[in-house]
Amino acid sequence: MANFTFETETIDYLIDKVAKSGITKLKLKSDDFEIEIEAQKEKETVVTTVAAPSAAAPIAPVTAANTAVPTEAAPELSGNVVKSPIIGTFYASPSPDKAPYVSVGQTVQKGDVLFIVESMKLMNEIKSEYSGKVAQILVQNGDSVDYNQPIMVIE
Repeated sequence: MANFTFETETIDYLIDKVAKSGITKLKLKSDDFEIEIEAQKEKETVVTTVAAPSAAAPIAPVTAANTAVPTEAAPELSGNVVKSPIIGTFYASPSPDKAPYVSVGQTVQKGDVLFIVESMKLMNEIKSEYSGKVAQILVQNGDSVDYNQPIMVIE
């Protein structure tokens, strides 16, 4: 069994995954702790119970084998789809007080910085592989993004 630490970031990640996946309830239990995350009808997610020892406790990994996730058909995207190369947090601008790198309708060139994905406290600038016009931005500033998740469309 894999060992994971019981940290706030881990809980936040699980809450976000439950909210985005359509899972209605996730319960993890070991000898030392129990955590239950349940999605409410308003698509809010709450942690209903948490009991943990003073030391970090290992938790079992969440896998497709122990969770049933309904699959949703992704909408068809036309144009060049820019996908996240890593798991992390999407940021549209270099800092909160700066303008976004790009906006819908803006023309970009191959090599232009489009956005940042923060992963493990590192800010990764994602550059365009395409030249064209930004047709869609599919995520909001501060959203968690998965590996290979569509972020924007350039036509």
